[in-house]
Amino acid sequence: MSLGITVISGPAGVGKGTVVSELRRLRPQVWVSVSATTRPARPGEIDGVHYHFLSEEAFDTLVATGGLLEWAVVHGKHRYGTPAAPVLAAAAQGKPVILEIDLAGARQVRERLPDAFSIFLAPPDWDTLVGRLSGRGTETSAQVERRLRTAKVELDAASEFDAIVVNDDLGATVTELVRLMGL
Repeated sequence: MSLGITVISGPAGVGKGTVVSELRRLRPQVWVSVSATTRPARPGEIDGVHYHFLSEEAFDTLVATGGLLEWAVVHGKHRYGTPAAPVLAAAAQGKPVILEIDLAGARQVRERLPDAFSIFLAPPDWDTLVGRLSGRGTETSAQVERRLRTAKVELDAASEFDAIVVNDDLGATVTELVRLMGL
């Protein structure tokens, strides 16, 4: 983990955002990458804080110029990516960096930055994941079904990661991430 870059991935609804927010609250020295996306903002999301909300054309420009560390089409619909320059700059400054990304992005980061440490955040069980995803109320039933199909594929890939952490208790999950990241 010489780069100080940690990839945190897992299926939609597993609690990645909640876990990373709590980790950052407890360890404010952690620098969390803000992803770019072509999806529209959800209620309460702020451009540049939660995501960089980009047009298809602006995203295409970043791809063409090598401005993204990774990018992917997620759930068959919208593109997400990690702007490279701020991540590499934060790591060069010695800050512990977290990339909260999907499976396809984690695979790309592994190719480009093989020294990055990768953690798969897993649900305690399938029913819990279904309940969390359905209970968010941010997606239609068709979107939930699409995300659940994607989740099955993602769960099968957990063994590709350096560590697997089951998110069944927020405090215990964050404590384990702190230990794994050496914070």
